[in-house]
Amino acid sequence: MSGIRSWFLRQGALTRGALVGFAALIVVGLGLLIWYATTPKAMDFAGGQTMALTDYRGADPSVPAALKSGSTVKRGEYLARAADCKVCHTKPGGRPYAGGLAFRLPFGTIYSPNITSDRETGIGTYTDAQFLAAVHQGIRRDGAHLYPAMPFASYTYMSDADALAIKAYLFSLAPVHAAVKVSTLVFPFNQRWLIGIWSGLFNADQRFRPHPDRSPQWNRGAYLAEALAHCGECHTPRNLAFALNNRRKFAGAVTAGWRGYNITEDKNTGVGAWSDGDLFAYMSSGHATGHGTASGPMGEAVDASFATMAPEDIRAIVVYLRSIPAQSSPDLPAALAPPASPSHRIGPQVANALGKQIYEGACASCHSWTGASPLSSLATLTGARAVNDPGATNVAQIIVSGMKRTTPRGAIAMPAFGNAYSDAEIAAVANYVTARFGSKPSALSGKDVATLRKQTSHAE
Repeated sequence: MSGIRSWFLRQGALTRGALVGFAALIVVGLGLLIWYATTPKAMDFAGGQTMALTDYRGADPSVPAALKSGSTVKRGEYLARAADCKVCHTKPGGRPYAGGLAFRLPFGTIYSPNITSDRETGIGTYTDAQFLAAVHQGIRRDGAHLYPAMPFASYTYMSDADALAIKAYLFSLAPVHAAVKVSTLVFPFNQRWLIGIWSGLFNADQRFRPHPDRSPQWNRGAYLAEALAHCGECHTPRNLAFALNNRRKFAGAVTAGWRGYNITEDKNTGVGAWSDGDLFAYMSSGHATGHGTASGPMGEAVDASFATMAPEDIRAIVVYLRSIPAQSSPDLPAALAPPASPSHRIGPQVANALGKQIYEGACASCHSWTGASPLSSLATLTGARAVNDPGATNVAQIIVSGMKRTTPRGAIAMPAFGNAYSDAEIAAVANYVTARFGSKPSALSGKDVATLRKQTSHAE
């Protein structure tokens, strides 16, 4: 009898322990849910009162000044560029807006859809209401949820009129019959209904609300940066649910294998020490003297979007950026490195002989041993945040992918070395570049480079 009694006592203890553990899990889960649900929205930092756009008596911040009296299609063309639609919905070598660009994620691959007016493979059968649901809520015509690779949590701030102007522009173009591959995500990420829960937590699903206590220029910049250019999607870190963590708004993040740097007012690791002219030059041309040249997704954003905007719109974004509270990036050096020695004999040559050898053969003729290019200021490394980043993410990526851009300052082209060198060799030269021209050397391995290659968007 005592044995049976002991067994029941043990079972009771186990049951009580299980209940305590289960209760603890519920408490932790609820805590996380509350934490995520109370994450600040994109513009909560601004404080003050907001109002519906229809009640705002200032200049309409959602209307491009130069297009107030233009046609809906012309306005939509401008807005589609400002929203950077073509970059994500055009695969390399493909027709504009016909989709097929592959986004490699840790849990599978997503392919951007065809958004031409083709009725079978595109959006030609979308009504206005269905188009608005896709842009603002991430819901397709068939009711399925779009993955947030489509930045609907940012586009949700776009006015109905602007979203429908984009639709009018897309429908004015010739339809392209192009079916795209089906996304290949592993369970449970292939369950689109789960995105409905995600969207309920992290998509504000509300249109832009101006701040009457702010200037018209600030409101215009806020609308452009948040609703159209969706700057936060690349420059704001994400939480465990892959939603934007606006507690660290614009503090920098790695997206699609590239690092979008800190663009807050922090003077050491953000853009607080940049002049307004520097910011204007960087966004409108992709280069700012002493700060480097845009590449990767930022280079694409400049060429396809920012460089096409009216100068007053770029200036409005600068005004808005200046209002973002400073956030530091602890992993970045507070001070950028000065120019390197013109002698190749001085510098990190012994510890990284392979990197030095590759740099001497493939890089020095354009970038020089000092980092100040003799060919073009666009190729100058000195002062660039990328070479002062001890993570070396963007340095490695540009070595792999190269660069080909045309800017108001001139054309710039750097060959891609991804097929010419192994992952270990690319890691070696990236480490040499950061050691020679940066404040702190990186320590990339060949495995790190292989991982970065897998993260970049491309055609398949």
